[in-house]
Amino acid sequence: GPAARQGGHEQRAAHYASAVGMGTVLADVTSLTARGDGGELLPHQPIPVVFGGTPVPAGSRLRQHPAGLIEIGHRDLAAALRELHERGIRRLYVEGGPTLASAFLRAGLADEVLVYLAPLLLGGPRTALDDLGVTTMSEALALRIHRIETLGDDLLVVARPRDPRPTAKD
Repeated sequence: GPAARQGGHEQRAAHYASAVGMGTVLADVTSLTARGDGGELLPHQPIPVVFGGTPVPAGSRLRQHPAGLIEIGHRDLAAALRELHERGIRRLYVEGGPTLASAFLRAGLADEVLVYLAPLLLGGPRTALDDLGVTTMSEALALRIHRIETLGDDLLVVARPRDPRPTAKD
C-alpha cells in the first residue's frame, strides 16, 4: 500500500547506497531514487549500486540518477563491500532481487532483514529469496524480531540474525 511504499522510500533515503542485481534493473526499470509521497525527490539520494556481470544499459533510468551510479561486475560480495567502504559507503540497503538478497544472506553479510507484509496473496514463480543453502530446519537462518510497524494495511517486520552465519572464509 501507499504507506509501505513510502516507508520503503524512506528506508532507501536513510542509507548511503541502495543495491540491486542486474535482473531487477532489467525487470523493474527501476530508478532507485528516494521519493516523497507526492513523487518529489527526497533531500538525500542514495547512490545506486548494481551487481551484475553486464553493464547497466545505456538507456537505463539509473544512468540519470542524481547521485551517480556504481556498477559491481564481480560476484565477491565481501570484496564489493570493501570497495564500497573505500568510497565512503557505510550503510548499504540491499533491495534485491531474490538472487542478490539471497547471496547476502547466504554469505552472512546482512545485519538486518526488513520484510513488508501486505494482506494480498500472489501466486506464481516470483519469490523474494532464492535458495539460501538450507536443507534442514537446523540450518535455517534464525532471526530475532527487532520491531514490527503498521504501515496502513501493511506490516513491516524488522528482524536481525540471531547468530552470524559462517562465511566462505570460516
